[in-house]
Amino acid sequence: MTPSSTRGSASRSVRLGAGSGFSGDRIDPAEKLVRHADLDYLIFECLGERTVAAGNSRRLENPDEGYDPLLGARMRAVLPHTLASGTTVITNAGAANPLAAAELVSGIASRSADRRVRVAAVTGDAVLEQVLRHDPVVWETGKRLSEHDEELVSANAYIGAEAVIPALELDADVVVTGRLADPSLYVAPLAHHFGWDLADHETIGAATAIGHLLECAGQLTGGYYADPVTKPVKGMADLGFPFADVLADGSATFGKLDGSGGILTERTCAEQLLYEVGDPTSYLTPDVTADFGNVSFTSVGPDRVAIAGATGRPRPQQLKVTLGFRGGWLGEGQISYAGPRAYPRAQLAADIVTERLVDVHGFAEGAVSVEYIGAGAAFRGLDTDTAAREVRVRVTARARTREEAGLVGWEVESLYTNGPAGGGGARRSSTEVLAIRSCTLPRDLVPTRVHLTEVST
Repeated sequence: MTPSSTRGSASRSVRLGAGSGFSGDRIDPAEKLVRHADLDYLIFECLGERTVAAGNSRRLENPDEGYDPLLGARMRAVLPHTLASGTTVITNAGAANPLAAAELVSGIASRSADRRVRVAAVTGDAVLEQVLRHDPVVWETGKRLSEHDEELVSANAYIGAEAVIPALELDADVVVTGRLADPSLYVAPLAHHFGWDLADHETIGAATAIGHLLECAGQLTGGYYADPVTKPVKGMADLGFPFADVLADGSATFGKLDGSGGILTERTCAEQLLYEVGDPTSYLTPDVTADFGNVSFTSVGPDRVAIAGATGRPRPQQLKVTLGFRGGWLGEGQISYAGPRAYPRAQLAADIVTERLVDVHGFAEGAVSVEYIGAGAAFRGLDTDTAAREVRVRVTARARTREEAGLVGWEVESLYTNGPAGGGGARRSSTEVLAIRSCTLPRDLVPTRVHLTEVST
């Protein structure tokens, strides 16, 4: 497997590879990229609001945890190749604990190379103290933070490329960050490589479009795009992750390894461009207000697409912050019913559990939620299939303690002998909840710092 296009010299162009698009993404496509695509940079995007909250939950339980659970596996897979080839790795898999993540990476690096290795951790996105002092308005409630009764346990600001460039200037082999914005993972190496001024809004807007297209990895090459009838995609079990060849003027061509699965077309690019974008003409990031309104894509060969037309305006002066509030516990139980009258039996099962949670265990009725999976749960009751021949009941309820949350799954499991006929496959779980909300914070309240570690092999 070899790349089908030849990249120019590093002074003329740079090649960025997308190693992951989310926390639980596959690892083997990244290893193939770093072995065969002649990358300058390999980027692992591993963070979202849900995953940074999960990281904070792990850090609260163990101060040495909080980074992405797959960070070690990813680094063990790629570092022998990146360190040998000179490919720089950048990732926000530090999540809620970039320093501990960098320590883990340093240990792996010391066993993966025969030279000194530089690992940089970027900190500063954790802004709990600043948020408490500033007392911002919480978006979802419209109230000041101080007006909320729940305990605020975490606050992570979306930092940008300017936080990462100093680490690259120190010739770091691996850069690990916390809540670095997704496109900024790509803007930083481009600005560093070409010496771009971050105040050059047009060019940084173009770089942000490149980063936004690459940040979800396999989504650009047919993942989350495929439909077996209207949009068939071959080889999805071996979906090739994309790379981009970028020139000094901010123009770029996207590609994937020859022989890898998936497709890369104008249509896959157009869908990814609009992914999670409210207003394409005003896409707010820490680096720029990007404008994708005049973007066009042109196929320049098999699985090769060029982009043009992205620009930008000055960056916002406020940074988005993800807030994590202790939200108690969530108890869950599931059980399946199949055959004739599956849906009525599932309804009866849910009614029994709900009644017992309220009358026997003292749950508030509004704290209990029921879904009928297989009968239209995804449509939120707007299109229920009452004739479904297989239905899985999912009962969840918010609780104050772990013990109370455990009652939900217990009651569902009790349906085996105390509920309607034919129940099977019961499962139960209890999870501590961090309620996720958002606010903004002036960027001058979010200083960042680079911590460099040199590892001897």
